[in-house]
Amino acid sequence: MILTLIPYIAIAILVVLLVLTSVRVLREYERGVVFTLGRYTGVKGPGLIILVPFIQQMVRVDLRTVVLDVPSQDIISHDNVSVKVNAVVYFRVIDPNKAIIQVEHYMQATSQLAQTTLRSVLGKHDLDEMLSERDKLNADLQQILDRQTDNWGIKIANVEIKHVDLNESMVRAIARQAEAERNRRARIINAEGEHQAAERLVEAARTLAALPEAMQLRYLSTLYDIANDRASTIVFPVPIDLLRGLFDRPRTRDADSARTGP
Repeated sequence: MILTLIPYIAIAILVVLLVLTSVRVLREYERGVVFTLGRYTGVKGPGLIILVPFIQQMVRVDLRTVVLDVPSQDIISHDNVSVKVNAVVYFRVIDPNKAIIQVEHYMQATSQLAQTTLRSVLGKHDLDEMLSERDKLNADLQQILDRQTDNWGIKIANVEIKHVDLNESMVRAIARQAEAERNRRARIINAEGEHQAAERLVEAARTLAALPEAMQLRYLSTLYDIANDRASTIVFPVPIDLLRGLFDRPRTRDADSARTGP
């Protein structure tokens, strides 16, 4: 009796194995690229997928955004400064059949392309542009990578430059340059302040010279300010015109006596 059931048991096991090998379950973010006898026959998923055993094969493709860390690259900038730059690339697969058929190992291919593009693009810019215009460089890198990976069914969402590492000697040189720049700006601001103050003093002098009474009021205001000060020494400014009048009077009298004679 048992011997007669062995063929049926073997057939049942074979059917179960065939069912297990033909049934696939794909998640919501996965797609399956199906090949029938080696030829591309379509993209399936998500959900339950049934394949013909030994005739059809399926390759899973993840459609989620991938964060690719680009290793540090030795770059010589346009102004001959050696730096190390690393970046991060955000991309995702939008066409699974191209990502599998058009390129081998699209992850590795995108990584290598990002490294070479990073070196070629940043090598055309100066160090100051790398440090101050990162948004522009990120946009340029994103456009170049997106254009080159379009045939692979890959969409480059964003590229971000993470670090720009300099050697210690270059850091010290940049620090000296920044200090010199700050000193230059301080001197320019000081000179502009002196120039504006001189212009205001000239305008004030012209205003006071227009009316002698204004000069007298200014003189009295200065005396008032000195009187309110608690200093032990008080200096009274005397107008130069008053001193000139005092010194000129004796000379006039001597000249008159010399003219009249004894």
